[in-house]
Amino acid sequence: MNNLLDKIFFRSKNLNYINLGFKDIKNNTEVDQIFSAIHSFSKNSEIRYVGGCVRKIINKEKVDDIDLAVNLKPKDVCDALSEKNIKYYESGIEHGTITALINNIKFEITSLRKDVDTDGRHAKVEFSDNWKEDASRRDFTINSIYADIEGNLFDPFDGKKDLENGKVEFIGDVEVRIKEDYLRVLRYIRFFLNYSKDKHNPKIINIIKKNLIGVSAISSERLLDEFQKLLKSDGFLKLTKDKDCLEIINLIFPQIKNISLFNKMNSFAKKNFLEVDFIFLLSLMIIDGTDNVNYFIYKFNLSKKDQKRLIFLNKFYLEKNTSQTFLEKNLNKVFYFNSREALLDVLYFKVFKSKKVDNKLIKLIEIFKKKEMPAMPFKASTLMEKYQVPEGRELGQRLKAIEEVWISNDFKISDKEVQKIVSN
Repeated sequence: MNNLLDKIFFRSKNLNYINLGFKDIKNNTEVDQIFSAIHSFSKNSEIRYVGGCVRKIINKEKVDDIDLAVNLKPKDVCDALSEKNIKYYESGIEHGTITALINNIKFEITSLRKDVDTDGRHAKVEFSDNWKEDASRRDFTINSIYADIEGNLFDPFDGKKDLENGKVEFIGDVEVRIKEDYLRVLRYIRFFLNYSKDKHNPKIINIIKKNLIGVSAISSERLLDEFQKLLKSDGFLKLTKDKDCLEIINLIFPQIKNISLFNKMNSFAKKNFLEVDFIFLLSLMIIDGTDNVNYFIYKFNLSKKDQKRLIFLNKFYLEKNTSQTFLEKNLNKVFYFNSREALLDVLYFKVFKSKKVDNKLIKLIEIFKKKEMPAMPFKASTLMEKYQVPEGRELGQRLKAIEEVWISNDFKISDKEVQKIVSN
């Protein structure tokens, strides 16, 4: 009966750009294998697109991930995929999510659910076969739209209409939804900046501020992951112009002090903003000449590699830099001893922070993008055999002196220069 009611009241037939969007996914991926595997599993099994990919197709955005919802329990999903020899792994099976993998493309398949218990961080769920029930537990109307493989929509909360009208509406009671998962505070900001055509509802802002203390209970990984989604979204640059969103972000992330930088970027920074990665953009916001970087690293669980990038960049700009610092021969040292990535971070940081574009720095970026990482041509054994330098402290000193000249001379050194160093 529920499926019949769904078909009568909530489905919409789309013979337009929406169908073409889903047709593109079908043509460019093997998603139809997933649909076929589920539909052939039993006479009642059904699978639909859901969430971000549906929202983005309706809004004519680029689809970068594919989420699917299914009315089977996780174990049955695994069995259905196994029967068709589709690889998968249990990425979040306790919450009903299985990730299928075909030709290196991931498809997240989540069983329909209803929340049994929530504490603001985690939800205890019970699996369901009711599509309306699953939609009811989602955060916003624009995220509760489902579609079959042809692009026919199941939209019980009129999310398509809200998306087209630029309305970011919670499903149900706003405070209840936020208290179920405090991460929805950040999700609200991201979706509002990306999709809203209205001013904030003061009631929603007041409820969010009232419940900000709950955000502190969320893991640093989840917080940073959601902030990354905001930072790399098209709406992020509106943040500095939205006083309510900006105030909330500043309260949640007090270490991110330089967001105003993005309000007055030079032409190069604007053009390359979406090309640089998250850690670099973070560096622009947290490096401020204090110990803020160390505090940020302590507060948030970054990888060792990302920590190293931030620490190096922070140390570089804490030191006294002059115009000589940014000569190619001096930058070669950073390139050789610290890596291409570290050197490009240094140059991009300088360019992004500048009010005007420095074409000399832009030229250096292009040079070091193409420059091959050199190998020191002289080894200790060469000096010992060819130049009769005895093993010991003197050998190390001579080798270091040769390396310094070689680096400062754009990784070139003549036999005459080596002979001179060895002879002194």
